[in-house]
Amino acid sequence: MRLSDLKVKQTAVITKVNRQTVDDGKADLIASRLETLGFIPGTPVKVVAKGIFGGDPLLIQIGFTRFALRKAEAQKIEISAQGAVT
Repeated sequence: MRLSDLKVKQTAVITKVNRQTVDDGKADLIASRLETLGFIPGTPVKVVAKGIFGGDPLLIQIGFTRFALRKAEAQKIEISAQGAVT
């Protein structure tokens, strides 16, 4: 399941941040930035709110910090609802 699929006020645990290499062999900068911000495997994550038009952007909470992510960014993050803390 992807973070972009999580409903508002649902909590899950991050299992993986997907990296896609660009055609010229460069690293996925968005995935690297997400990991730097704290989106790492084993971290509980919660969707606080979604945008009105198409659900974009998403307001995500990790610990006491909140982030606004586009759906395309949230789709890079795989989650597991099992073992999540609510």
